[in-house]
Amino acid sequence: MNSNNKVACPLDCYDACQAEKLQDGTIKGSKEHKTTDGKLCVKFANLLKEEKLEKSYFQNEEISLETGLSILVDKLKNTTPSKTLFYKGSGNLGVMQSAPKKFFSLYGSSLTRGSLCDGGGGVGIEQGRQNVVNPPLEKLINADVIVVWGRNFSVTSPHLYNLVKDKTFVTIDPICTPIAKKSKIHMQINPKTDYELALLFTRFVNMQDLEDKDFIEEYGNNADWFFDITRNRPVVSYEATTGVPLSQVNDFIDLIENKSVAFVIGLGVQKYFEGASIMRCIDSFAAYIGVHKKDAGGVWYLSNSSYGYEKQFEVKGTNKKVSIPKIDFNSYELVFIQGANPVISHPNTKKVIEGLKNPFVVYFGTTYNDTCEYADLIIPSSSFLSKKDVRLSYGHELKAISEVVEEKNPQTISEYELTNYLLEKFSFEKLKDEDEIISYYINHKPKVEEFETFEFLDELDIEPLYKEKTSENFYLITAKNKNSLNSQFANDDFVYLHSSSNFKEEDEVLISSKYGSAKFIVKIDDNIKDNCAFFYAGNKNVNYLTPNDEDESSFSAMYQEVLVEIELS
Repeated sequence: MNSNNKVACPLDCYDACQAEKLQDGTIKGSKEHKTTDGKLCVKFANLLKEEKLEKSYFQNEEISLETGLSILVDKLKNTTPSKTLFYKGSGNLGVMQSAPKKFFSLYGSSLTRGSLCDGGGGVGIEQGRQNVVNPPLEKLINADVIVVWGRNFSVTSPHLYNLVKDKTFVTIDPICTPIAKKSKIHMQINPKTDYELALLFTRFVNMQDLEDKDFIEEYGNNADWFFDITRNRPVVSYEATTGVPLSQVNDFIDLIENKSVAFVIGLGVQKYFEGASIMRCIDSFAAYIGVHKKDAGGVWYLSNSSYGYEKQFEVKGTNKKVSIPKIDFNSYELVFIQGANPVISHPNTKKVIEGLKNPFVVYFGTTYNDTCEYADLIIPSSSFLSKKDVRLSYGHELKAISEVVEEKNPQTISEYELTNYLLEKFSFEKLKDEDEIISYYINHKPKVEEFETFEFLDELDIEPLYKEKTSENFYLITAKNKNSLNSQFANDDFVYLHSSSNFKEEDEVLISSKYGSAKFIVKIDDNIKDNCAFFYAGNKNVNYLTPNDEDESSFSAMYQEVLVEIELS
């Protein structure tokens, strides 16, 4: 073990903290890392307490790591490569975690495409400005007003929030979140009407002659066509569909006039079939008021953290790629799952569970999760504390470095080690030296090209959910929990409803959609919009209700394209 002490948080969240292990064995937030600033959040603390997977298992019997690896090699050598699937999750977001994909690419496995998370929104931004890269952190810090759109900023980004907590906030969210309660304006919008609100904002800006004419003239393309979309219906009609009073819209426009504005956008706005168009509409409004190309402000979403880096494990092959939300696990003979928990996080849980009963399932990860119940072979990955890595953030441009700060359990194996082991067994060329790969990411500073033309949204075809909604059903929405991260750590399997729903605290209810049904216990919370059924991400039953289908643009999941019915069980 070396004497270095840096630790990068591997968790799937915006802040990408860096910690350091002190001589007394405790782990504290790094003061040299600007966003962490010496403090660790509750999720990192939970990660340090998480029980690690330290043994291999085959058909529920404990085995040695050596035996487990031999079984894996034997199964791979006796399976047609095209009948295998490599399925990687986001349990660890360090750059070295991508190594196994190189082996499975060379071997000939089917790979996934699309996203269970941010794909639609990313495509929407890319259609407007060619890449999905967040502005420098300083532009957020220097903004006058921060618009938090579909993101519980103080919970999902506590470190970033701490840098800007004294700013003026506006929140747009169906839930009265902690950041909404701290905001000057909270617009409690109806789900899947975010694009309508963006159009309404644009209309008000134009009426008050507040558009950024210089930006539009120099960089804009189709701005007039975008504005024409906003004129297709009366202004007053937006109030009923979005649930946002026109008086609030007017207050908002007054608030941002002559101010530098930052938009911090969450995933909820794009969890729909037309998620890319919804995000592009929001980004087009932001461009219409000229937030891009300024010294302060901009649009922050979930950036492509690897943009400008050469992929160290990339293989340009002919592997079949399957849309991740539409995966039929049952159609494969072997499924290799790395750092993922599809039994909880994948849409349409019933189909996932049925699908995992047929193939030989290999789980490779650091903790025992719900998916392990369906695994034939379990191989433990080494703890993030005992392997080198670099974490590139999708929330800002800073890097976090991981060095080896504790001795590795010899019955575990790192992603780099496993990949080289498999490459050798199948006579493929081994990876570059680990230190060379790590050094590249530490020392390389990507050059981010500024867009030269902003392509405004010029046509819009979105089918709103409110056309199908009746007074008897509810919009399904989800959000992150303060004390957990998706299916990691604490579980919260309740459904949260407004008191006007006519259900009572602790009622057992059956919730149904066209895709399935499940039972839940009710919690009453008047922070929830009265037409919504709210669930925390990681709820073990919520994905019985969601569609295993893809959006229109990015092969990605659309969890919230759902209306549900609720009855007493």
